[in-house]
Amino acid sequence: MTDLKRPDGAVIHYETFGSGYPLLLIAPGGLNSEIGFWARSAFNPIEAFQDDFLVIAMDQRHAGASWNVPPSFSYELATADQLAVLDDVGVERAHVMGGCIGVAYLLRLIAEAPDRISAGVGQDPVGLDETNSTEVFTRMFEPTIALARAEGTGAVVASAVANPLFVMNNAGGPFAQRISNDAAFRAELEAMDADAYVALVEDLSDALWPDHAPYMTVDEEWVRRCPAPLLILPGNDEFHPTSIARKICAEAPDARCLDVDCRSEAKLPATIEAVRAFLLEHRSA
Repeated sequence: MTDLKRPDGAVIHYETFGSGYPLLLIAPGGLNSEIGFWARSAFNPIEAFQDDFLVIAMDQRHAGASWNVPPSFSYELATADQLAVLDDVGVERAHVMGGCIGVAYLLRLIAEAPDRISAGVGQDPVGLDETNSTEVFTRMFEPTIALARAEGTGAVVASAVANPLFVMNNAGGPFAQRISNDAAFRAELEAMDADAYVALVEDLSDALWPDHAPYMTVDEEWVRRCPAPLLILPGNDEFHPTSIARKICAEAPDARCLDVDCRSEAKLPATIEAVRAFLLEHRSA
């Protein structure tokens, strides 16, 4: 287990498992993109692939043990965190597997550092199409905004302390883990004007879930020239529209999709082996 200090004061937590060619994992969970969320997936790539790869799992900003970060968020900062983790492990080039929001991170990471990423696996890619809107993603921030306006930031703090996992307790807000862990930050937030708190939350919400169809973090034109091979496991709900996965696979130069039901009980063993084979095939020297 390692905690990596970043230039803006953030502390980013990561863990390594196994050995071999490096595989960076960017977890599902939205704002709570943290190592533990892989255990909630149909299969856990840490368990599945650590015998074949050096698996590097990390908690993104505001998630898990990476709670000690400034209240702001940007994909530029997140991409820099991911590359810093690879640097800290001593890895020049790696595969990346992302789930849910992790696919948005994955595409942005390839776009920003194409020489560092040898291949990508995207599970349940998030995105915007005719079936949803940004409100689908940002509405999870509404309970904490409503609580702050109705009862003040002290009520938000109490909610966060009671349950600091934002994805399970939206009222506690996106800074809940830091509120729970950091007494000084807790006092700072309790003293904050409700309008100032709401502005912080809205800024983070807009940065995390930008109104940038269809892929949120990269342009369509870039996907059409994405330099890395991609294997996509499609989603099938309003957060992870199947059309987004199919669009990636239709337009990226070297991408293919598995079946929408590839993680069904009957197909899961073959799916795990298909992902393993893809990752093994695309290892660089």
